[in-house]
Amino acid sequence: MNNYDIYLVGVGGQGVLTIGEIIMVAAFQKGHSVNFYPTKGMAQRGGFVKAQLRISRDPAGAGIPEKGADLVISTEVSETLKAVRFIKPGGDVVLLAYVSAPTDVMIGKAPYPTLEAVAEQVRRAGARLTVIAPDSLPSFEGAPVPDNIFTLGAAVAHTRLGELLDPASVETTVRTRWKRGIERNLFALSAGLQSTP
Repeated sequence: MNNYDIYLVGVGGQGVLTIGEIIMVAAFQKGHSVNFYPTKGMAQRGGFVKAQLRISRDPAGAGIPEKGADLVISTEVSETLKAVRFIKPGGDVVLLAYVSAPTDVMIGKAPYPTLEAVAEQVRRAGARLTVIAPDSLPSFEGAPVPDNIFTLGAAVAHTRLGELLDPASVETTVRTRWKRGIERNLFALSAGLQSTP
């Protein structure tokens, strides 16, 4: 695998950038050239967050072109629609089907896209879709596991990302990232790696 481009989307507070940072570190430690471009926007207020990762491209342009991403990781249903145009035919979309309705939707001025409508857009783009239902995630010591780390594990398990990063390299990166909650995060990663698409 010479080049691999990842487009990540979600809303503030979901740990989208953490997913990107873990992939970046794990890829770098495997000897790959990595370019990481995060965009926070209004993240602190639950606004749109995106990041672009370009792996094994030296030099790499700052932006993934339309129909250029090998993988889209999304942690919010409607935000996935902003990323569909970037996925290449034959690529993968991993969606944590969390719903964060914007104000216009909550006050009835705009519709919220259904999961089926999003899936249809992914299908039309010629990509494979893996959906993770938020209520299907396991618990660790009575508390929900970090859904972003579970989603990362699922992406490694069910897409070509797993050809680039083996589970052990991702686990090492997760293990050294935090001083607290290590076991909880490792449990989330393991559960994602063992999940069924």
